Amino acid sequence: CTHYLFIVVVAVNSTLLTINAGDYIFYTDWAWTSFVVFSISQTLMLVVGACYYLTFTGVPGTATYYALIMTVYTWVAKGAWFALGYPYDFIVTPVWLPSAMLLDLAYWATKKNKHSLILFGGVMCGMSLPLFNMVNLITVADPLETAFKYPRPTLPPYMTPIEPAVGKFYNSPAALGAGAGAVLSVTMAALGCKLNT
Repeated sequence: CTHYLFIVVVAVNSTLLTINAGDYIFYTDWAWTSFVVFSISQTLMLVVGACYYLTFTGVPGTATYYALIMTVYTWVAKGAWFALGYPYDFIVTPVWLPSAMLLDLAYWATKKNKHSLILFGGVMCGMSLPLFNMVNLITVADPLETAFKYPRPTLPPYMTPIEPAVGKFYNSPAALGAGAGAVLSVTMAALGCKLNT
């Protein structure tokens, strides 16, 4: 029971993170900063749940199945948000699947070696998801165009975000997300595996 509850909780939280990452208001205000933050957060949410599920069953392919659960949850949740007026095509691409496949590949290729899964799988998952997320953003609706189609209510001055100097500190948001994700994902992969012991 605890096992399935954990899967549901992690997958639901992953879905909520994705909805936030697809919030065109937030994205338009913070641009690359939000891309980096949400790429890392989604990577960590994927890797901890997938590694837990993968080492729990011991069957390569389970991480991909877990990512599929996250994707379906997201589609359902985004459908609900669509009913509230959000654009349905902003983030619905299953960006987790290829990264989860790399976790499965690391586990399978090293003959179910848990430490290799943590090190190799964590690094590959952390480095790949921001890249897939960038492809995702290129293929979906333009955030600025969407923001004009769906005007937001006027915010009070204390809630108005400050525009960051894009390019000044984040010359390559995909590289920054991939680098940070590669380091942090190893830790979260270890945590996912540890939860089974």
